[in-house]
Amino acid sequence: MRHTISVLVENKFGVLSRVSGLFSGRGFNIESLSVGETIDPAVSLMTIVTIGDDQIVEQIIKQLNKLIDIIKVVDYMEVDHVEREMVLIKVAPKKNDKTEFLKIAEIFRGRIVDSGASTFTVEITGDEKKITAFIEMIKPFGIKEFVRTGTVAIAREGIKKTK
Repeated sequence: MRHTISVLVENKFGVLSRVSGLFSGRGFNIESLSVGETIDPAVSLMTIVTIGDDQIVEQIIKQLNKLIDIIKVVDYMEVDHVEREMVLIKVAPKKNDKTEFLKIAEIFRGRIVDSGASTFTVEITGDEKKITAFIEMIKPFGIKEFVRTGTVAIAREGIKKTK
């Protein structure tokens, strides 16, 4: 099962290494990892997406809570939340396909962030399914390059998930 885990940490040297080491030491893969400072520059937030059995993830969360420099750990499986990813894709559509490509990008609420003589770079944000669907739709136009962020997530205000 897919788990999105939020880990609030002290912004110190080696914390990321210890957290990722905890996963690899147990033979667990991190599907995506996003880390950034919070409003307080002394604190960072890690958003980790992993796939695994609920019991194993529960053990990992317990082990994370034991690590030094960890402030708080939340498995978003237990709370309603919003998840988003971002992708930047450079596409080189043929001259007669440019209009169709731009229409598809608009349907997905994409934003052209750069254009050249033969390429467009489009930015798309959304959930994993939306981004994957967009990538599949534009493959025929000639994807030259793309970069994709990891998942970022935030809990909805005061709403606990019902099981």
